[in-house]
Amino acid sequence: MKIEKLTENKIRVIINSDELGNSNDINLHNIMSKAMETQEIFSNILKQAEKEVDFHTDGCKLLIEAFSSLEDIFVLTITRYYPETSQTNPKKKLVVKRKTFNKMASQAICHFETFDAFCEFCTSLKSLHKINVVTLAKTIRLFMWKNTYYLVLKNINTQTENLKLFYSTLSEFGKLLSCSEHFEAKLLEHGKIIIKKNAIEMGSRFFT
Repeated sequence: MKIEKLTENKIRVIINSDELGNSNDINLHNIMSKAMETQEIFSNILKQAEKEVDFHTDGCKLLIEAFSSLEDIFVLTITRYYPETSQTNPKKKLVVKRKTFNKMASQAICHFETFDAFCEFCTSLKSLHKINVVTLAKTIRLFMWKNTYYLVLKNINTQTENLKLFYSTLSEFGKLLSCSEHFEAKLLEHGKIIIKKNAIEMGSRFFT
């Protein structure tokens, strides 16, 4: 399990199915359908987050976004909210949203919190020597919008060797989103193109 503190009120937790199965007798496919086990897993994660990254949630409301990019990788983004008014014996409220990215989709967008995170992804991918990023997709561009970076992949070659490994690596540094024409239009209109083409190759060549 890997826990990262993204902001003061937000963390990301990356878990693989082996960790879920060995420690909680539950796997990636049924985690959302077993309420009791799910609550216990979240409770254990919050305890570990408190110890590792000083992320305290007492008296807070929590939004937990559960996202799976692969069969064996499970990503949680946990955001805490402080209530506007104090309550007696406040209880944590868990709101869980499940988002599953289609790894066979022909288009995708990945959200990076910082440019450094994008560079770290390129460095990690470069060290693998197993993925040809030149033939991965017809168009790969990097945008910046609202101080956040978006990697847009269009016309992905779904037959690319080690595509699963590519998405697994990507999910360690960013958050995969489904690519919609509406959101891409927003990036084109309001965002700034940082790398116009071959963004991953350029990132590996000049920023790693």
